[in-house]
Amino acid sequence: MAVSVTVYTREDCHLCEDVLDTVGRVGADYDLDVTVVDVDDDPELREAYGERVPYVFVEGTPKFKYRMSEQAFREAVTAADD
Repeated sequence: MAVSVTVYTREDCHLCEDVLDTVGRVGADYDLDVTVVDVDDDPELREAYGERVPYVFVEGTPKFKYRMSEQAFREAVTAADD
């Protein structure tokens, strides 16, 4: 069963690009259901997250904010898949 991953982002965010690259690399090895949400597309999300992106949820649980290592993300995905 796929592990649900949601990444809250915004345009012109280099940290967001780094996180999405990591998600893509890990997704090559795991079955991930990835949703990318641009917080600027929704006034409520923009208010809630502001500049606090990227924010990564794994199976609905917040796991990473701003940065994440590939190893830590792999561990979170593996734990969620158990």
